[in-house]
Amino acid sequence: MLSILEIRHLQTLLALFETGTLSGAAARVHLTQSALSHQIKQLETHYATPLFERKSQPLRLTPAGQRLHALAQNVAALVSEAERDVARMVQGRAGKLRIAVECHTCFEWLMPAMDVFRQNWPEVELDLVSGFHAHPLGLLREDRAELAIVSEQKNTAGMMFHPLFGFEIVALVSCLHALAQNDYLTPHDFADETLLTYPVADDMLDVVRLFLKPRGISPKRRTAELTVAILQLVASRRGIAALPEWAVQSYLQTGYVVGKRIGKNGLRGELYAVTSETVAQAAYIQDFVATLRTVSFKRLPGVVAL
Repeated sequence: MLSILEIRHLQTLLALFETGTLSGAAARVHLTQSALSHQIKQLETHYATPLFERKSQPLRLTPAGQRLHALAQNVAALVSEAERDVARMVQGRAGKLRIAVECHTCFEWLMPAMDVFRQNWPEVELDLVSGFHAHPLGLLREDRAELAIVSEQKNTAGMMFHPLFGFEIVALVSCLHALAQNDYLTPHDFADETLLTYPVADDMLDVVRLFLKPRGISPKRRTAELTVAILQLVASRRGIAALPEWAVQSYLQTGYVVGKRIGKNGLRGELYAVTSETVAQAAYIQDFVATLRTVSFKRLPGVVAL
């Protein structure tokens, strides 16, 4: 039997398995949902069998789909390895990659991604620029870092922004707080509360910059360096917080605190890797950005492609 399988089909199967939804998979592989559905239908017609169970949520692969997913995993790994080897032949194996970070929650997925990268590029000097940086792009301009992780895309001369992923930011309240009964929180719900945050400027907090400040709401603030410290204060009814859902999901699952949507439609955050336009051409930089995306989608629940 002649196969119609192409790498793009295998990428689609990987995206379906990892996201669990047609819409999420379509965004991951940069297709419309109808185009992705047509692609899957072609495969199912060719093999004369369904590849996933339509009525399950999240989507579950059928035995045939599971077999093709296993093939997709193997092929994707081989393709990545071959492309990496070719890049090393052309551009060399060594280099320097210093990373500056402006988000306190990034280390949960950044450190595992760095571990994977070290295995693939052992001769690249990989390091974190010490400390939290409110303005990491300045480090790129001063040649003190090669890559920065930021939460906002801006039109910046000489810089290239590489989309990583999007996510929902949720409000966190004590189980005993009156707001725990609300379906979602409005800006005015924050007005008389203490907002528990990391020690950063207002314009670096999406909940302030995008949700509260435009409505003229400026709540009192109390800061803590660690996520767990913020959550302990929330549980003790010392205030409310707004954090990425993926960063606090384990606490929500155990009922330690309660998560609420911020606004009726929710509040979305985004993360980008930034490099200079010159540095962006290096093969190991491109592979590191791809590794960031891959590891994040595998480890972080609910994240979506940008």
